[in-house]
Order: sequence, then structure tokens, then C-alpha cells
Amino acid sequence: MRKSHPVRRAVLAGAATVSGIVLLLSLKPASDPGSASAAGGAAPPVAAQSPQGGRGAGSGTVTGDAARTQYGPVQVRVTVSAGKITRAEAVQAPKGGQSDQVTADAVPKLNQAAVAAGNADIDAVSGATYTSAGYAKSLQSALDKAAAAAGSNAGAAEEGAGAGQGTQVLTGDAAQTQYGPVQVRVTVSGGRITDVEALQAPKGGRSDQVTADAVPKLNRAAVAAGNADIDAVSGATYTSAGYTQSLQSALDRAGG
Repeated sequence: MRKSHPVRRAVLAGAATVSGIVLLLSLKPASDPGSASAAGGAAPPVAAQSPQGGRGAGSGTVTGDAARTQYGPVQVRVTVSAGKITRAEAVQAPKGGQSDQVTADAVPKLNQAAVAAGNADIDAVSGATYTSAGYAKSLQSALDKAAAAAGSNAGAAEEGAGAGQGTQVLTGDAAQTQYGPVQVRVTVSGGRITDVEALQAPKGGRSDQVTADAVPKLNRAAVAAGNADIDAVSGATYTSAGYTQSLQSALDRAGG
């Protein structure tokens, strides 16, 4: 039998390797299928380059208007960084009875979908049509506010450094809670919270004691934190939630 020439064997081996690589490449999918959307299993739109419709990039945390639904209000707060949504959360959602289960299932999916989409064009969660519609409406209003703030901040920047460093006294929206409305007024000086007071808080019966104990603690926490990201006071969960919601709306008016 005739021996194979060493050079010939090397050429044949190289050709086989190249053929194998070509075959593997031809079998690779054209694109990464990715994971299904958290919202109802349907993939949300790809995150937009300009999540606010090209109306200007901005940064900050903005709370949208509360959207009324058949089962209760839905209100969304978004954090925008460099014009992109980095976080979305529902500060209000339907509750009580079956709504508790629907909200617990739908809201996390809607939050994830909003961040993934980068705008309010998100799919409704199956079984939570009204909540999804309210969520999208409130989310859009938050993005509209973020876009307006970005435009305002850009104009203010042109007036030179030091603008907006005066003292502002701003009153937040009244937040409705199970035990009554909570409304906060905040004083901002030099871009920092210097004082907070509750204009409205639950009262009557046991609420008087809860309010007297919780509100001073919430006031101190807001000044110390410098924002609305404060812990709830033990035993005053609803009052604390309403307080932070109203405080955030006041800070939104102050430009974050």
C-alpha cells in the first residue's frame, strides 16, 4: 500500500477543520431569541433609543398622574437616567379581595415591561386589563413630565450656574389612604430639603395616636434622606405610604 505524503495529510486535515467550522456557523440561529416578556408572555417593544419620543433626555424620578380604573387608581413612578427608564414602580394599584392577587401578579410584570420597552407602549398582562391600561396611562404621564422637566432644566442651564438655588415651598398632591388623605408641604433651599410638614393626615379614633407618633418621624426622615425614599414607620404603613407619595409629588414640582 502506498504511504500518504505528510504534506497531503496536513492539507486534508486543514480542509476538514475548515469544513467543520463552516457547518457549525451555518447552523447558528440568525438572532438570539431572547426571553419572553414578563407582561403576558408577549415580547414588549425593543427599548427605544429615545424613550420619551425624542423630546430630550433627562434624569430623575417622576411620579405620573393617578389613573382611575374600574377597580381603583393606578399610579406609576419612574426613574429616568440619561433619557432611559431604569426603574418603574406602582405607588398605587387596585387592592382588596381578588384585586390583591391580580395586582401582585400584574404589577411586577408591568414594571419589567416598562423598563424593557423604554416607553409606555407595553402589552397588557393577561387577566389584568384594567390595571394594565391604568398603568400605561400613568406611566405615559410620568414620561411626559420627565420630558418637560428635561426641557425646563436645559433652558435653566443656559441662564448660568446657580439658577434655582433659592428657597421653594411646595405642596404635594393629597394621597388618599385607607384611613384618610395625607398631604405634605416641603421647603427646599439650595437644592436640599430643609423642612417638611404634613398638612393633612388621618385623624379620628386611633388614627390620632398613629398620626401623632408617625408624622414627626416621617418629617425627620425626609429631611435626613433628602428625598422620598424613606422607610415606613412601624404601625403606620398606610400613613407612611401616603406621606412618601405626597412628598414625591412635591419634590417633582421642585425639579426632583
